Amino acid sequence: SALSAVHGGAQAILGGECGLALALAVSLKLAPYGTLGGASAGMLSVDGRCKTLDARANGYGRSEGVGVLVLQYGGTGVVVCGSAGRQDGRSASLTAPNGSAQRVLLLVALGRSRASHDEVGCIEAHGTGTALGDPTEAGALAAVHAGRISSLAVGAAKANVGHSEAGSGQ
Repeated sequence: SALSAVHGGAQAILGGECGLALALAVSLKLAPYGTLGGASAGMLSVDGRCKTLDARANGYGRSEGVGVLVLQYGGTGVVVCGSAGRQDGRSASLTAPNGSAQRVLLLVALGRSRASHDEVGCIEAHGTGTALGDPTEAGALAAVHAGRISSLAVGAAKANVGHSEAGSGQ
């Protein structure tokens, strides 16, 4: 997925394996099976809009997308100071998030960045747009950035362009 490519590229640069890395992902909906499966499982928003971190959240909308991120040490633009990847741990089901695993992941990424909580200005959230996923993610962010959550810019591209699955790291 895209996030795994960003994580791998960032680790390779920080580890001295290379000076430049490309992270890219493509998501095309060439067959209806994913949409039909998501609809039958009740995961898709009835109006096709993902309302991330919104009380009206009722699922996500699918999208197609292509994204490329150029990673380089000391470059300008998007700065990835630390990253982490892990399986979400035990949960009630495939679609139920694990809040404690999310907290651990956030702390690992923050630790690898060697940044303090005060230096984090924005967070790109997973932002499921669901009544279960968004509060779990928001709770993990609030626990890790205790007292600062109101001063962080938290967004999710999914709310603006839809869920591009592999292109968004899923």
